[in-house]
Amino acid sequence: MTRPRPARRQHPYACRHRDRILSPRCERRGPLRAPDRPAPRRSRSPPARRRPRPVPRHRPRHGRPLSGRPGPLPPAPRLPAGPRRPPQPAPGRGPGEHRPDVVHLASPFVLGARGMAAAARLGLPAVAVYQTDLAGYARTYMGAGEAAAWRRIRAVHAAADRTLAPSTAALGDLETHGVPRVRLWPRGVDTVRFRPDRRDEALRRELAPGGELLVGYVGRLAPEKHVELLAGVTALDGVRLVVVGDGPSHAHLTEALPGAAFLGRRTGDELARIFASLDVFAHTGPFETFCQTVQEAMASGVPVVAPAVGGPLDLVHHGRTGLLVPPRDAEAVRDAVRCLAEDPARRGAFGAAARALVEGRTWAAVGDRLIGHYEDVLAGRRTAVAA
Repeated sequence: MTRPRPARRQHPYACRHRDRILSPRCERRGPLRAPDRPAPRRSRSPPARRRPRPVPRHRPRHGRPLSGRPGPLPPAPRLPAGPRRPPQPAPGRGPGEHRPDVVHLASPFVLGARGMAAAARLGLPAVAVYQTDLAGYARTYMGAGEAAAWRRIRAVHAAADRTLAPSTAALGDLETHGVPRVRLWPRGVDTVRFRPDRRDEALRRELAPGGELLVGYVGRLAPEKHVELLAGVTALDGVRLVVVGDGPSHAHLTEALPGAAFLGRRTGDELARIFASLDVFAHTGPFETFCQTVQEAMASGVPVVAPAVGGPLDLVHHGRTGLLVPPRDAEAVRDAVRCLAEDPARRGAFGAAARALVEGRTWAAVGDRLIGHYEDVLAGRRTAVAA
C-alpha cells in the first residue's frame, strides 16, 4: 500500500504563482526553486538592464505641471537625531532663584506663555508687552486664522496683571477683542545715533549721481509690508528710491520697483547715516503696531509719508511732521511724495518739526514710564492682598 505523500509546507515568502519561492533578496539573487529540482546554471552574460521607473511629475491641484520635463525629486534632508523635548532649564535657575518683584514678558504669544505660567506658580505679578499684529499676519499669509489668533492673544494676555500696548491703535484693538487691563507704553528712539547732522553728501552723490531727490524705505521686505506700493514713486521724474532691508520679497521687488537702489540690511551708525541722507521717508505697511523706522526717520530730521493706520497715527502729525495717506493706496503714496518733492521749504519744515517732536522720546524716558507701570502693578497686588 502506497503511503500518501505529505503536503508541501508553505514557505513564508512563497509566491502564489506556481511553485516559485521568493526571498526578500529576490531582485538580486533571482527566484529560488524547490530543493527537489536541479538549480539552473548561471549565465555568464551580463544581466539585462532594467528601465528605471519614470519619476512622477509634480502636478499642482489646478493647472499645468510646474516643469515641462520630469526630473528627479530632491532628496529629503536628513536631520540629526536629537532630544524630543526642548532643553529644560537647570533646577533652581528659574525666576524663583532671582527673587524678582515683577515678571516682564515681551511678546508672550509662544514662549512667554510659559513664563506667565511660572509667574503664576510663584505668585508673582506679570506684565506682558503686545508687539506684533499676529492676526493681521494670519490674514495676509493664510487668508484665514484671524479669529484663532485673537483667541490665543486674549487667552495669554488675560492672565497678565497688565498688558502694555505700543500705540493707541493697538490698545483699541486689544480692548475690542476682550483683552483686559491694557495700558499705553510707546517705544523710545536713540536720538544720539539718529540725528540730522549725520547727513552724508558723498553717499547722496553715490545714490543720486544726477542730483535726484532720495526717497527711502527701511524695513523687512515681506508681503505684509506692501513695499510694491512704491512702484509709482520710481516713475516720478527726478526721484530715486532707496530700499534698505531684506526678506522673502526681495526678488519680486527688484522687478516691481525698477530703478530702485537696493542696499540690503544695514544697522548701527551706517543705517543712521542712510536715514539722515534721505529727503523723504516712505512707509507702506498697514499692520504696524508701532513702526520704529518712522520714529528713527523723524529723529534724523526726515519728513515721513505713512499709512493712516496703526502705529503711524501716533507718530506722524499730518501736515506738520509728514503726510498720512489711506492704507494700501499706491496713488496716494505717489502723490504725497510728489507734493513733498516739489516743495523743499515744506520738506525742511516737516523734518525740523519731526526732530523736535521725538527729542523727548529717549529710551531713558520710556524706561521710566515702564518702571511706573511696574509700580502700579505691585501696588495693585498689595491692595488686593490687604483686602
